[in-house]
Amino acid sequence: MPIYAYRCQVCGAEFERLQSFSDTSMPRCPEGHEEVVRLLKPPAIHFKGSGWYITDSRRDNGKGKSQEKQAESTTGSSDE
Repeated sequence: MPIYAYRCQVCGAEFERLQSFSDTSMPRCPEGHEEVVRLLKPPAIHFKGSGWYITDSRRDNGKGKSQEKQAESTTGSSDE
């Protein structure tokens, strides 16, 4: 379920609520006011694993992983 951010039109308080996609009801502000609007905020993105930096996908000689595999496969088949 996504977390939505809201702002109260009366007191200006900002708060977040965990709601399902199909829930159309508007929550109340922590102070009890009913006039709230949903705020648009960017989603949280977490980059995990390798491959996010240029140094992760390149070798010292400048060849990428796919180019290096192609070079190994062509030299390996000619040796036989």
